[in-house]
Amino acid sequence: QVQLVESGGGLVQAGGSLRLSCAASGNLFGINAMGWYRQAPGKERDLVAEITIGGSTNYADSVKGRFTISRDNAKNTVYLQMNSLKPEDTAVYYCRAERSRIYGFRQYWGQGTQVTVSS
Repeated sequence: QVQLVESGGGLVQAGGSLRLSCAASGNLFGINAMGWYRQAPGKERDLVAEITIGGSTNYADSVKGRFTISRDNAKNTVYLQMNSLKPEDTAVYYCRAERSRIYGFRQYWGQGTQVTVSS
């Protein structure tokens, strides 16, 4: 099992910044990617950004140039630096970890952290 604990959400004005953290623990063998997803009320959960164990990154078009994902392998922690926040970024942000198909594909989710951007 893998446990993911998010932190860093909150209320911020438009144009402001927040940094989310996701600390992973448990059996991390074979975890090859971690990322952030978000879900606004009445909408589906969508990818925000992800990073592989090799450091490759992928971003949703809506956050490119504003958000940066990074990881500290020594701390088993992934970060999401969010700048120039907009009201449409308001959502619950979830951390996700993915175990490689080589070791039996499985995904794990954190409990979510609320991000609210006021206009």
